[in-house]
Amino acid sequence: MKILGKSPAPEQLAQFASLANYHNRKFQNLGGVAYRVGDMSVRELMLGFWRRPKSVRPSQPIPSVRTDLRSPAFEQPTVIWFGHSSYLIKAGELNLLVDPVFSGNASPIPGSVRAFAGANDYQVADLPPIDVLIITHDHYDHLDYATINQLRGRVRHVVLPLGVAAHFRHWGWAAGRLTELNWGDHATPVPGVQLTATPAQHMSGRSLAPQQTLWTSYVLDVAGVRLFIGGDSGYGSHFKAIGEQYGPFDLAILENGQYNELWQTIHTLPHETAQAAIDLRAHTLLPVHWAKFTLGYHPWNEPIKLLLPQADKLGLTVTVPRIGEPYALGGPAHREVWWDFL
Repeated sequence: MKILGKSPAPEQLAQFASLANYHNRKFQNLGGVAYRVGDMSVRELMLGFWRRPKSVRPSQPIPSVRTDLRSPAFEQPTVIWFGHSSYLIKAGELNLLVDPVFSGNASPIPGSVRAFAGANDYQVADLPPIDVLIITHDHYDHLDYATINQLRGRVRHVVLPLGVAAHFRHWGWAAGRLTELNWGDHATPVPGVQLTATPAQHMSGRSLAPQQTLWTSYVLDVAGVRLFIGGDSGYGSHFKAIGEQYGPFDLAILENGQYNELWQTIHTLPHETAQAAIDLRAHTLLPVHWAKFTLGYHPWNEPIKLLLPQADKLGLTVTVPRIGEPYALGGPAHREVWWDFL
């Protein structure tokens, strides 16, 4: 099945063997932090799933704003969020797209992990030409075959973690348009865009052979601003280390949703998301990884309701735009409450 992608070739896996973050034929988190299904019983997982409240999905459509993404009238670097972890960064004449999922579901099984009503109104056809496509890891809610297939021919260059290019080559993308990075590697995929791959505490895989590809966060320098692209990550000391080495950041885009104490090592809880932004020395936080798909057991809007009081306590500015609503860096944060329904 094309949707599953393809693991890196044996010769590339052999090259990974010399890397500090690869051993036992798998990529590893810093300090060996791992998500072990064996640490939790099948009973725990199934009970959590079947006891999920109805409010894991919203009772009415997610509100969104219709924005002309092709308009040149964005004077400041601007982020437009499409729900979950997909967003467009417009900086001058440059367009950067992160982890796009527009197919309506975040799973290889058709009809499963469906997008909420109202949360999938934007499609590939709405996008401007993309200068840089940025992928953080290869899980289905971040790397969507249908979307990537539609983007082929509309993207100048792709930046992705080690091993993930194998999926793209399998899907017909030319190798010359793909740049793979390990943590600490730098890339200038197009003039005016500087990307540095930095650690994340997560995992990867689209099949029964996990962690054959890397997961990463990024430091992005573009148009005189610095952004942190968090991808998926549990809380750890890497946030403070990144903040000390690369901060401060004008904006940190961090996951805040689909968490559970059973898998806390690889997904932050809301109070940890706020602390991660502080550790990063971020001026403003944009929380993502919520409001489109149900992958956890919590009410769909619980992440933002728990995050904001903690962020206010820490003196952290948080912007929470609607899907499709532009947020201009340096401008006032969006704090109108649009999520207060179950």
